[in-house]
Amino acid sequence: MTPPQRQRRTPQPEPPPEPQRKEGEGGGVERLYVVAGPDGKRAELDLVTLIVARADPPQSATPEQAALIRLCAAPLSVAELSAYLNLPFSVVTVLITDLLPAELVQARAPIVRQALPDRTILEAVMHGLQRL
Repeated sequence: MTPPQRQRRTPQPEPPPEPQRKEGEGGGVERLYVVAGPDGKRAELDLVTLIVARADPPQSATPEQAALIRLCAAPLSVAELSAYLNLPFSVVTVLITDLLPAELVQARAPIVRQALPDRTILEAVMHGLQRL
């Protein structure tokens, strides 16, 4: 059983107003446009496509691209990169699209588990080995 919630008798003070942001500051929609670029071309990537870094980040890389390359030292899916970088999937795909032609990262198809072999084939192999 949960205890009853206490109610305050005095009114809560209003939270302070948010400070005015200057142009180019903060993490709004404008920031995503700057990160993704005006053309916004995107490669055909799935959420589960694995991305692996092939080189260290160059000096000319943006901070987001450098962070993405550093994270991809081990294979990570695009969804994981999106979560770690705290960026939308669409922005991460644009970043990866910029890095693919420069061969800084490599996109790999996800590893798909093969269907289990037919039981009758396994039994036939087992019986054949037992006869040897």
